[in-house]
Amino acid sequence: MPEITIVRQEAVQITEQDAAVARRVIFGIVDGLGERGRSQWRRLWNNLMRLEPGEMVEIKTIQPRLGWYHRKHMAMEQAVFETQERFEDFESFRTWLKVGAGFVEWYPGPKGGVIPVPRSISYANLEQGDMEEFHGKAVNFLRTEHAGATLWKHLGPAQRIEMIETVLRSFGE
Repeated sequence: MPEITIVRQEAVQITEQDAAVARRVIFGIVDGLGERGRSQWRRLWNNLMRLEPGEMVEIKTIQPRLGWYHRKHMAMEQAVFETQERFEDFESFRTWLKVGAGFVEWYPGPKGGVIPVPRSISYANLEQGDMEEFHGKAVNFLRTEHAGATLWKHLGPAQRIEMIETVLRSFGE
């Protein structure tokens, strides 16, 4: 769930005419759903406009995940896992895939360096746009020579490419 922190900048005087244009644009393009939603949307904007310079507001947004997209990605992961020869269990494979795709948070390690900690792809923790980004990066990573050599050690480079492309093609990638 993306969280956005908004901070009021230095006070800027705008004319009533400019304010009317801004309201027409903001409420003309996006508006609350139903009477209650419209009222809440206008109240939010009015509250934002009344902030003093330096005041902050945190806004949380939720964009629901598309079930079919989630299922497609999970099926793709499962298909790659079932064809590979390196990982014994699925969670180890998924952790490796997340790290390889750069879908991680970086934290201080126990010896002074930094370590990657994979982010969650659960419905509760990841919106659709972020899921699509992860999926694209995961597919790109799976197409690398490093990924191929890790997953199919006994195959040559051309055979590794053929293997991953065969799997990915079945998912429209």
